[in-house]
This record gives sequence, C-alpha cells and structure tokens, in this order.
Amino acid sequence: MPKIQTVRPLRPTAISPRVLGAASGVVATLLLLAYLVAFDQGAVSQNGAFLHELMHDGRHLLGVPCH
Repeated sequence: MPKIQTVRPLRPTAISPRVLGAASGVVATLLLLAYLVAFDQGAVSQNGAFLHELMHDGRHLLGVPCH
C-alpha cells in the first residue's frame, strides 16, 4: 500500500523593510509617471516643449483623451 503524504500549511513570511521600501518607491514612481502622462496636460512642463510633446504622444499611445 502506498504511503500517503500529509500537506503542511505554509507559514507566512515577513517582508523585509528594505524590500517594502523599494516596492513602495517603485509604486510611487509609477503613479507619478501615470499622472504626468494621463492627467498633467502640460501643467508641470509649461516651459519645456519637448517634455510636453513627449507626454502628449504618450497620451495618444495609451488612448487617453487629451483634446
């Protein structure tokens, strides 16, 4: 007769503060980038025509209405 193996429950692992800090920094950067591309409409880049056009093209690429 074959041996039946029991399944042990997984123990939750702790997330180190270094990993948590890095992950929150990445999330904050991505949220800022999403704001700049989707909702800024040139408020941050008033003097820079290149940055404004880059974000404008990014809005078109993502399908966000901009006009």
